[in-house]
Amino acid sequence: MKLPSNDDFAFLLLTLSLCLAASFLLSVLWPTSSRKERKGLPPGPLYIPVLTPIFWLRRSLFDIEPILRRFRVEYGPVFTIRLTKRPAIFIADRGLAHDALVHSGATFADRPSDNQASRLINSNQHNISSATYGPFWRLLRRNLTSGIMHPSRVRLFGNSRRWVLDILFSRLRSRAEADGGVVVVMESFQYAMFCLLVLMCFGEKLDEKAIEDIEAVHRSLSASVVKSNVFSFFPKITKIVFRKLWKNIVAIRRRQEELFIPLIRARRKSNNQQQQQEDGSSVYSYVDSLLAVRLDEDNGRELTEAEMVSLCSEFLTGGTDTTATALQWIMAHLVREQHVQQKLFDEIKAAVGGAPGEEISEEDVQRMPYLKAVILEGLRRHPPGHFVVPHTVSKDVTLNGHLIPKGAMVNFTVAEMGWDEKVWVSPMEFRPERFMAGGEGEDVDITGSREIKMMPFGVGRRICPGLGIAMLHLQYFVANLVREFEWKPVEGEEVDLSEKEELTIMMKYPLRARITPRMATN
Repeated sequence: MKLPSNDDFAFLLLTLSLCLAASFLLSVLWPTSSRKERKGLPPGPLYIPVLTPIFWLRRSLFDIEPILRRFRVEYGPVFTIRLTKRPAIFIADRGLAHDALVHSGATFADRPSDNQASRLINSNQHNISSATYGPFWRLLRRNLTSGIMHPSRVRLFGNSRRWVLDILFSRLRSRAEADGGVVVVMESFQYAMFCLLVLMCFGEKLDEKAIEDIEAVHRSLSASVVKSNVFSFFPKITKIVFRKLWKNIVAIRRRQEELFIPLIRARRKSNNQQQQQEDGSSVYSYVDSLLAVRLDEDNGRELTEAEMVSLCSEFLTGGTDTTATALQWIMAHLVREQHVQQKLFDEIKAAVGGAPGEEISEEDVQRMPYLKAVILEGLRRHPPGHFVVPHTVSKDVTLNGHLIPKGAMVNFTVAEMGWDEKVWVSPMEFRPERFMAGGEGEDVDITGSREIKMMPFGVGRRICPGLGIAMLHLQYFVANLVREFEWKPVEGEEVDLSEKEELTIMMKYPLRARITPRMATN
């Protein structure tokens, strides 16, 4: 994360530097409590009051990955970085991650307190990803998994997936015709996923302008979330120094409410579930399920409109950014490794025929093991997030002989676990065959319940509740894209796999490919 401007940073540095001498003096004169807190913690680099937070303030988790790898070698598989008074523990070993998230799952299932900006966005941590582990979180998660993510519900969106697939094909063809067969795919992937998730969320096929408005505020909010980490450090000061950023976040949230609340109210007004069948225009939606939620521990009250806005925002984020990002990475490898694309197309032809135009259905993809292997390899090699949302522990606990104190922020190095050379042969290569019979990933369990070999969706009680639908959407769209078009590199260009961080880990240089309708060549 970069600061908004050099002037802002200089001002912050000057302001905080005035406190530096006092901070050192206090740490020398009254060291007892801090030293007791440090006793037994995993090892880590020296913490210098004020200066250490400033050092990390200018960096995102993506930026510090090389530093974390060095710390892993220097300090071992569990180490501590002190950013504030609360230590941040990093676990960089898949066995220890399994001990924490599975064997001690309840203890590690809580979330740390958010900064003020994040609390504004998530309604004071009243969404699934940030809520404290307890009855409220269980209710929200159960509502999502049974109300909208249950396989019986997912099947009802079959016509919706077909509708979105047609939108995606139309956009790709239009862009290819305009640029001699060349497409830049990410924008089309994002828009298609957004169309699908907006329909699943609000139950209506909105017009293009409405979807673009929702997508625009979503993108603005996502960008602000990355920058909002600055408010975790010296909040009283940073809220003043970065007042423009704060005002911008407030304005974006207000705009989001202006767009979402009328849709929620319209759904409430016409909420007759007997008439909400899958007819192509109105379906049972996530909002429908939220309208029925009652908080027993809070006198049976309904969710507030602000809480529903936060939950809808979370739903769209979880289903669009991660899926579109993974889809682009997978298609990039199919363009780069033509033999993998051909092998996948051969499987598709054997299963459903090679003629384009007809949809490959949800039932069809279940008969394609190599397709699933391609998806798993894409998620292993390019997990959408290199770290899960931070956990915290509800009580003091010992892990690998070290104290993990109550309230400590705990991070897990997701990407590194999927690239472990002790598990994966040539882990940085893209080889779907490793997930086929005889490969090292043949029996991999991506839920991590037995052991952790990769954890793109997290592991344990906080595992992503959308795992099943994410896998379905990736298999569905990859299979249909490969049968409809032949994907080749643009002449004179190589597919660059460099990464950059936004809300997810994306391609630094968006994929450009030459597509040809299969009917012209097969």
